[in-house]
Amino acid sequence: MASEASNRLGGGIGLLEAEGKIARIGVGWTDEGAMASNWNDKIRNALRSGVSTLREFAYPAPARRNGSYNVRQALGVPRVGLALGGGFARGIAHVGVLKVLCENRIPVDALSGISAGSIVAAGFASGATPDEMAEAARRVRWNSFARWTVDRRGLATNGKMESMLRSLFHCSTFEELKKPLAVVATDISTGEAVVFNHGELIPPLRGSCAYPGLFTPVAHQGRLLVDGAVSGPVPVAALRGLGVEKVIAVHFKANGLGHVPTNIFQVIGQTFQIAENQIMSTWRQHSDVVIEPEMNKFAWDDFDRVDEMILVGENAAREMLPALRALIEPAPEPAIVSIGPRS
Repeated sequence: MASEASNRLGGGIGLLEAEGKIARIGVGWTDEGAMASNWNDKIRNALRSGVSTLREFAYPAPARRNGSYNVRQALGVPRVGLALGGGFARGIAHVGVLKVLCENRIPVDALSGISAGSIVAAGFASGATPDEMAEAARRVRWNSFARWTVDRRGLATNGKMESMLRSLFHCSTFEELKKPLAVVATDISTGEAVVFNHGELIPPLRGSCAYPGLFTPVAHQGRLLVDGAVSGPVPVAALRGLGVEKVIAVHFKANGLGHVPTNIFQVIGQTFQIAENQIMSTWRQHSDVVIEPEMNKFAWDDFDRVDEMILVGENAAREMLPALRALIEPAPEPAIVSIGPRS
């Protein structure tokens, strides 16, 4: 692989020798100004070709899983990641955010997710389009992925999610995905945030969606996993771990703490929000752009309001388009010193 990079780099430098007209610097100039300009252009092209080849050699993983990344990197466009928070059924709004990113050619080179956000992130990383995910979401109901059970650790199990996700993603490991992905769950035994980015895909997704008190924990790799939101609302740190340079975070605004809960799920949800408020600044300060769809009017199980939630996600993303476009502005091109003809 190193010799291939060397050969390709040599090919870039060979641009300088391609024409017999410039076999020697300063010899045989007939139009000094034009030839100096021609020489500068050839140096610029050779340098760009060489730098592009070296970058491609140095960063093989992004090249393997996202072919357009090398071209953008050569142009100075940063590697962008998308971190998706949780929200149960409200997580469908993430699809609206992705739709706007795709329509406006905002690149997503890697993703991370917790809870419902991990499902949407995995879907996009598998190659599904926002329209395909929206169509799948319209068919989802409670009994698509869950069933009530008798267990002291939860009221239901999300075991049915396994077959549903396999049919949606057409893959079962992280390595089969088309984009790098990090899924965050919480080990209920230790309180640790557990990041999964290789090996089996479905069990970590189930664990990250195991809303405590509602779903029974998911046993995987010697851990007992529950909702990733228990250890943090938006998985920005896990996304940074994938090597991205810029982070777009999506976080759902919820009811204020003045809201009086009326059932067990609202009690648990408000508990999450209290904990979330304590660590809000931690993930925000490591995010470059934060998109916050207003989801207050939607319930945790509003699976029959897919199109409304997607629209809310779209609107929130469109409001942030100026910041998103600024995020991917290429870095200024280094100045190249002009080389004049020999006197």
